[in-house]
Amino acid sequence: MENVEVKASILTLASFWILGLCNNFGYVVMLSSAHDILNSNSATSGGNKTVSLNSTQEEYKRECNHLSTGVILLADIIPGLLIKTFSPFFALYINRRLSLCISLTIASFITVAKANTELVAAVGVALTSMASGLGESTLLSYMINYERNVITSWSSGTGAAGILGALTYAGLTGVFHLSPSTTMYLMLSVPFLMAVSFWVLLEHPKKDQISTMANDCPDLSTNSQSLSNKLSYVPSLLKFMIPLGLVYFFEYLINQGLFELVYFEKIWLTHAEQYRWYQVLYQLGVFVSRTSVNLFPIEKIWILTILQGFNVVYFLIETLYSFTPNIYIIFAMIGFEGLLGGGAYANSYHNIMKKVPKERQEFSMAMTSLSDSIGVTLAGLLAIPLHNRICYIPK
Repeated sequence: MENVEVKASILTLASFWILGLCNNFGYVVMLSSAHDILNSNSATSGGNKTVSLNSTQEEYKRECNHLSTGVILLADIIPGLLIKTFSPFFALYINRRLSLCISLTIASFITVAKANTELVAAVGVALTSMASGLGESTLLSYMINYERNVITSWSSGTGAAGILGALTYAGLTGVFHLSPSTTMYLMLSVPFLMAVSFWVLLEHPKKDQISTMANDCPDLSTNSQSLSNKLSYVPSLLKFMIPLGLVYFFEYLINQGLFELVYFEKIWLTHAEQYRWYQVLYQLGVFVSRTSVNLFPIEKIWILTILQGFNVVYFLIETLYSFTPNIYIIFAMIGFEGLLGGGAYANSYHNIMKKVPKERQEFSMAMTSLSDSIGVTLAGLLAIPLHNRICYIPK
C-alpha cells in the first residue's frame, strides 16, 4: 500500500508538470514567433521596415518591424485577461473547462498556420490566449485538492514550456528551416498530450475525499461564497497581486518593447535569430527559478520587483546608446531577468498555499493569476509607443 501511494504521488506531480508544460506552450510559441508573424504577414506592405531619418546631413537607420511585437503580446494576453477576470466567480466545472481549453488550443494553431494577414494571425493568437488563461485559472484552483508540492511541479512545467517552446520554435525554423506555418501544424501534438495527462495520467481526488475536506471547512467550495463575499476578500490578496503584477509588467516591457531593438550588427546571428535566442535564454531563466522554489523559497516578492525594475532601466539605456560591448553580457542579463520573473510566479502561489486559509485558496489562486495578466497587458500597451518612438531615434 505504501508503494502505491508513492507511485500515485509521483504520477500526480508528473501530470501537473505536463499540464503546466502544455498550458503555456502555445503562449510561448506565439511570443517567440511574434517577430516572424509580423514580418511574414506584412510582406505585401514592405515587410521588415527600416526607419530612416535625415539629420545634420546624416542618415540614421534602425531595423524595426512596422508594428511592435507588443501587438502580438496584446493579442496573446487580453483575451486571457478577460477569462481570468471572470473565471474566479464561476463554478469550477473542471472537465468542461479543460475540454474547452484544449479545443481553443487546437483552433489557435490551425488559425495561425493558415493566416495570410495580420488580422487572422492576431485572431489565432487570441485563441491561444483564451486557452492559456482558462487553463491556468482553472488548474490553479483545482490544485487546492492536492499537496502544496503540485505548485512546484506545475510551475516547473510552465517554465519548461518557456524553454522548450522557444527552443522548439527557434530550432525548427532556424536549424531545420521549416516555415512558421509548418511549425504551427506540428504544435498540434501539444493539446493531445494535455488531454492524455489530465484524463489518463492525473489521479483525481475522490468525491468522498472532497466531501471530507468540505465538512472540515464549510466554505471550501467557491460556489458557496457569494459575489460580495469574494469581492471583499480581494484587498487581502493585493500583497500577492501587486508585486507579481509589477514583475510581469517590467519583464514584458523588456521582452516585447525592447528586445527587438537590442541587436548587434555583423555577428554570426541575424537580427531575427538574435530575437529568437533572447526568448530562449529568458525562458531558461524562468524554468530554473520556477523549478527551484522548494530549494529557494522567497516570501518578499517586492525584492524581485525592484530588481526587475533595474533591468528595465538597463535595457532601455542599451536600446538608446548600445553601450554593451558584446552579446554575451546581454545573454546573461536576459537570463537574470527570466530568473526574477519565474521566481516571482512560483513563490507567489507557493505563499498563497502557505498563508491563505484553506477555504479561500481556490478563489485566491484564480484571482491572483489575474495580476500577472494585468501587468503583461499594461506592458503591451506601453511597448507599442515606446518601440515606435525608439525606432525613430538614431542608433
